Amino acid sequence: MSQSSDKDRPNSYTYAQAGVDIDAGNALVRAIAPLAKSTRRPGADAELGGFGGLFDLKATGMKDPVLVAANDGVGTKLKVAIEAGIHNTVGIDLVAMSVNDLVVQGAEPLFFLDYFATGKLNVEEATAVVSGIAEGCRQANCALIGGETAEMPGMYAAGDYDLAGFSVGAVERDQILPRRDVGAGDALIGLGSTGFHSNGYSLVRRIIADHGLSYDAPFPHVEDGSVTIGEALLAPTRIYVRSVLRAIRETGAVKALAHITGGGFVENIPRVLPDGIVAEIDGSSWRMLDVFRWIMKLGGIAEAEMGRTFNCGIGMVVVVAEEHAVEVARILAEAGETVYRIGHLRERHGDEPRVEIKGALGSLA
Repeated sequence: MSQSSDKDRPNSYTYAQAGVDIDAGNALVRAIAPLAKSTRRPGADAELGGFGGLFDLKATGMKDPVLVAANDGVGTKLKVAIEAGIHNTVGIDLVAMSVNDLVVQGAEPLFFLDYFATGKLNVEEATAVVSGIAEGCRQANCALIGGETAEMPGMYAAGDYDLAGFSVGAVERDQILPRRDVGAGDALIGLGSTGFHSNGYSLVRRIIADHGLSYDAPFPHVEDGSVTIGEALLAPTRIYVRSVLRAIRETGAVKALAHITGGGFVENIPRVLPDGIVAEIDGSSWRMLDVFRWIMKLGGIAEAEMGRTFNCGIGMVVVVAEEHAVEVARILAEAGETVYRIGHLRERHGDEPRVEIKGALGSLA
């Protein structure tokens, strides 16, 4: 019996006909290989393309390491990037959201993996996204050792994509944060943010849409019109890893850290405080960035809503004993951070809120 050829089969389907382009996926791997290579650090020397990413923990030189893992996404900030056509910064956000959580535990980020999903793979756009991921990894001194690209027709609208990131770090067992001696009298140091970071964009996008604004329009707080609304909103999340680790290692005085993400001070600072302690914040001790003031006025957002949705200009809070506050602040400033003394810890009375904010948020002239 003779076998029929493919041309005799009217329903001879291919993966490409179903919307998945294997050749495009291979082209992306070739394009991002040098980006991943640029993030190499001791412990991570393997090439991309294996079934799993390798990391040699011994290469860190740690004596009694505890692994710390974190994962996160970028949320609807991706929609701003897609609609604005700016794809090379959201990868920094992706890395930042995980590694900033790792350093809060006192951990040094070691490696990172990403997940990129889309309905139809655009190699140029995807390469731009991964270039941002690589930049974020370089800023955090962690290696991009692998990831996954998923092309899933029918799952995403045309032009859309989604991101998730996963990072692993390590900390010596006796240096895990927060420390047990966090208590009343400790000073609170705030580190300036670069903008909304990666939180609150559903509210931001709603306000932009309701006012009929374009992401290509000039951002009104830059007089020469050189910055668009999209660019202002897409300022990448600040990565605090190098500066905070330097302060931890050089002073031994950092007791706790709080990464200020969705929920602001009210939800994030109590996560690192013992029972019976209140964080008292002086809202007038720093100046809110123009992008916050603009969206607050545009949307008529109440201050309480601002404080529970956005970081309002402070992306990381550092807890130190009062006698070490000046030294820690100096080292953080030398490492490039914008540093503010924003308050202190005190004893809690009755059912007081865990965070008390005095004065208007970010009202420093």
